[in-house]
Amino acid sequence: MNPAAISENLRQIRADAGLSLSKAAEITDVSKAMLGQIERGESSPTIATLWKIAKGFQQPLTALLQDRLSNIVPQTVEFPGSIAVQIVFPFDPSLGAETFRVSLLPRQSHQSSPHAHGVTEEVYVLEGPMEVLRDEEWVLLQQGQGLRFRADQPHGYRAGSGGAAFLNMHHYR
Repeated sequence: MNPAAISENLRQIRADAGLSLSKAAEITDVSKAMLGQIERGESSPTIATLWKIAKGFQQPLTALLQDRLSNIVPQTVEFPGSIAVQIVFPFDPSLGAETFRVSLLPRQSHQSSPHAHGVTEEVYVLEGPMEVLRDEEWVLLQQGQGLRFRADQPHGYRAGSGGAAFLNMHHYR
């Protein structure tokens, strides 16, 4: 993960919105102290924290993750103790979408909080099998299978004994 890129992106998003740290904390449900630490590069946020921030600012996840000084795509963001996310296609406002390649270690599970209202996800399994939590039930997917679901509700991903990798497309309203 490039903490400097995340710090700069968060500072820029907050400045563009004209918000104080206190107001940003209110809309993101992330503490003022944590936001300040992220902006100063003193803390490496979890993927869950970044999703809260993106949702609060009504931004796609890549608005926080993407290293704007780098023209290299894909960029990989690894969250210690969590999933590795590779940006395949950064957010495209004309399409309202972004695409990630997500890797799960053997038997690794990741639960995701609801994204912004109207966000839809598509999962396409590259290496599997794996399960996707959708509508409060786990759906088994084999390599080469896909699933589309509403991501504005709790959802998750779970790998089998051999790990898994999948494309994860996010579509914003």
